[in-house]
Amino acid sequence: MPERQIDRYDFHTLEPKWQAYWKEKVLFRAENPGEGSQGTDSGARPKFYYLDMFPYPSGDLHMGHSRNYVIGDVIARHLHMRGYNVMHPMGWDAFGLPAENAAIQRQVHPAPWTADCVARMKTTFDALGISFDWSREINASSPDYYKWTQWLFLQLYDAGLAYRGEASVNWCSQCHTVLAREELEGAVCERCGTPVEVRRVPGQWFFAITKYADRLLEDLSLLDKWPERVRVMQENWIGRSQGVSFSLQLEGREDHIEVFTTRIDTIYGITFMALAAEHPLVEELTRGTEYEQPVAEFVKQVLLESALDREAAAVEKKGMFIGAYCRHPLTGERVPIWVTNYVLMEYGTGAVMAVPAHDQRDLEFAHKYDIPVKVVIVPPEGAEATTGETPVLPQAYLEPGLMVNSASYDGMTSEQFKEAIADHLEEKGLGQRTVN
Repeated sequence: MPERQIDRYDFHTLEPKWQAYWKEKVLFRAENPGEGSQGTDSGARPKFYYLDMFPYPSGDLHMGHSRNYVIGDVIARHLHMRGYNVMHPMGWDAFGLPAENAAIQRQVHPAPWTADCVARMKTTFDALGISFDWSREINASSPDYYKWTQWLFLQLYDAGLAYRGEASVNWCSQCHTVLAREELEGAVCERCGTPVEVRRVPGQWFFAITKYADRLLEDLSLLDKWPERVRVMQENWIGRSQGVSFSLQLEGREDHIEVFTTRIDTIYGITFMALAAEHPLVEELTRGTEYEQPVAEFVKQVLLESALDREAAAVEKKGMFIGAYCRHPLTGERVPIWVTNYVLMEYGTGAVMAVPAHDQRDLEFAHKYDIPVKVVIVPPEGAEATTGETPVLPQAYLEPGLMVNSASYDGMTSEQFKEAIADHLEEKGLGQRTVN
């Protein structure tokens, strides 16, 4: 059978020809209402908005860019051919460190350097034949663009939704900036390779997104076409919790540790306090003591881990005793204070009343560091089976049950005790019901 002759595709002739045609006919411009092509109303056509992540214009496009943007182009072109009015814009994430650092390395001003990079990248995009709507091009370093960023920030500030606070940050001494955890490669800056230092920095700007928690939760019910697992994930991310806030007196000091808990029914089972590595009391209580240096080193390592890694159920629980104690608000018992890797500053107050018998993470931690375990809730059928301190418990008991080892409340159901102890704390001025 004779071999079939397959003509080679002439890229150098055909690609420029059709790219020039697309440009001349402005084929990839998304039509505004009333601008329908061929006499049709664009409002009658289904609309589709496809936005790629904007690149940093700090060099040239590479194969990684090509792969990502070609994938988006396939989707956009597919919908074009199905008759959609597709908006597929492109822009440049040019207002920040990548452009500035690239200019510093080349000893040039960042403005002309960035403009040159944009021009080269745009030429490459056109050569790739990507179906961008260049009429909607934006550049984040243009005053015409970032004036709206400034305007939007002022709206948030005036509405009380932007505020200053103190936070632990990843600081790169070479780039002179704060880095997100996604910008780290291990413990170094992904851009320059400099080891990152964790600093507690006052005056950081935050957005008060928690003010929208109730609205976000309520509106999840409107997303009836979303997969249930995604909606549950969103509910957990928003994390609205009803519980009780109270404080524990620090031993030998005037101040207290503030705590929020959804398991006030386990308050008599506290055997240690667990602080987030970012908690300001960690540094304050160890300053000038034998614990200062080792605790600071432990904190530094913990803060290089992502929040997701730290709160994962499978993560190894780690911690250090910081040489300080507080007092149980009901019994007056001495409670040791530990800094841990599994408590996050973002949840509650960053201080957790640790009850190993009734929290699996606390139990794993207690077993590892030989901390007492005190059972205070048992199944109804096992009310007489467990009393006092239990040094070995394979699994934390998490279900409702009957109270034991809880002073005069023994024998009460845990649900009844929840309300009774919350009432008691509020009456004595020791705590209050709180939504977190």
